[in-house]
Amino acid sequence: MSKANDISVGKVSGVFGIKGWVKVFSYTESRENILSYSPWLLKKGSETKVLKVVDGHFQGKLLTAQLESVNDRDQAAAMMGWEIFIKAEQLPKPRQGEYYWSDLIGLKVITHLGVEFGVIDSLLETGANDVVIVNGERERVIPFLQGVTILSIDLDLGIMTVDWDPDF
Repeated sequence: MSKANDISVGKVSGVFGIKGWVKVFSYTESRENILSYSPWLLKKGSETKVLKVVDGHFQGKLLTAQLESVNDRDQAAAMMGWEIFIKAEQLPKPRQGEYYWSDLIGLKVITHLGVEFGVIDSLLETGANDVVIVNGERERVIPFLQGVTILSIDLDLGIMTVDWDPDF
């Protein structure tokens, strides 16, 4: 994910059936949410395509989608490996105190005492809680616990303030 207007939400991972349906590997939470965003901006190398999602559903554990103008197995096979992006404007506005990870990447991270750590490179789900990966003079992994380790987030200023020991 990036601060850019295009947000990576998945990729076409295979072909399903003979009528042009594709298998989708979704990065969204929950996985089927990717089907509610249309159109998709598909990218592979320097090529891009914009296609509407016509239909989609789970087929067992597989998430499948039918895309406009993809009508047979050969056309679907040609879509394999394409990354799926959406425009940031397609996302619902987050509620107060909630953030999209893509909005946090690139924020400058400082402690409440003014020590600069660097910028947020990525976020990671660990099971117990999400963590923020900060790159600066060294990499830091900070638990994303709002009100505990994450004191404030100011998207307008591009700053996340944390309560974290600089030596840790």
